[in-house]
Parts: sequence; C-alpha cells; structure tokens
Amino acid sequence: MKAYQVSLINAITLIALGVWGYFASESPSPTAFIPAGLGVVLLVMNGGLRKENKTVAHIAVLVTLITLAGLFMPLKGALGREDTMAIVRVSVMMLTTVAAMVAFVKSFIAARKNNENG
Repeated sequence: MKAYQVSLINAITLIALGVWGYFASESPSPTAFIPAGLGVVLLVMNGGLRKENKTVAHIAVLVTLITLAGLFMPLKGALGREDTMAIVRVSVMMLTTVAAMVAFVKSFIAARKNNENG
C-alpha cells in the first residue's frame, strides 16, 4: 500500500474516532477534537502526497509524528479512568498513525534508492 493511501486511512480514522470520542464522553472536552483537526490537515495534504510532492510529504510526516506524540496523554488518561472504549479508540488512532509513519519511512527509503540508482 502506498504512503498516501495509508495516510488517507489514518486521516479518516483520526477524524472519525476523534469526533466519536467527543460525543461518547460523559464530560466532553474540546481537546477531543485535536486528533480530528490533525486528521483534517492530513486529509487536505493527501492530494499532494498522491502527486509525490516532497514538501507536502515532509509536512505530513511532521504532522503524523506530532499526532503520535500527542496521543500518548489521552491513552494514559483513558488507562487511568479504565475507560475501555476510550482505550480502544486511542489505540486504534495510534496504530493507524504508526502505520502511516512506517509507510512514509518506506517511501522515503525507496525514493532515496531510486535517486541513487537513477
């Protein structure tokens, strides 16, 4: 699967689960929309990723890395509250974000190899 496809799945997951997290919470906080907002940013950049725009790809990697780092505190909070559904939501967001990072790294390595060979 190409990096832009994995990033698209990640963006949609972040948006859907971020919004779900807000509305499923007994005491909703606007911070639940942060992953959704980052998902929207990644969704907007997907066209540039598809066209293999290097600048967009590097920005998308940065946004993805920030997203991954930012999901640790919500996971810690969900674990502390023993909120199973929140743990599942945040874990799924983290898994898709890690998958996107792996896809980006693989695409950067492949691009570098192509530049060295060509």
